[in-house]
Amino acid sequence: MKRVLVLILISVALSLAISSCTLVGKGELRLLNMEILDRDRLRTNAQFWVRVNFEADGQPEIRRACFYWTADGPNCVPVPVKDIVYGSVAYFEVPLYARFGTNSLQCYVEYLRNEKTEQSNAVASGIEVVIP
Repeated sequence: MKRVLVLILISVALSLAISSCTLVGKGELRLLNMEILDRDRLRTNAQFWVRVNFEADGQPEIRRACFYWTADGPNCVPVPVKDIVYGSVAYFEVPLYARFGTNSLQCYVEYLRNEKTEQSNAVASGIEVVIP
């Protein structure tokens, strides 16, 4: 009985490990996470920068990044090519304006794949903004 449970546990662990290492498809872009830069200095209506880390097959053309605040959105902003870094650690940075309160900030991007605009997966980050 213990052997069966151990085998089940091992197979579940292997399945999770394999699914988390899934490679991106041809021309695909997948967001990994989002970092709030200068998190300690967030103030209502003040500009702050967001870094979005991603992996991609090649260098897909990112058209714009769309952000959802809790119960609001989307707010889409263009992503200039100069703000995209490709490589083993790929990311882009865009400025946003903070809103008061504790929010969840979600992001997805629109990018060009096979001459069509595609939408990536979404990533989220909790954020707390204080009154200046």
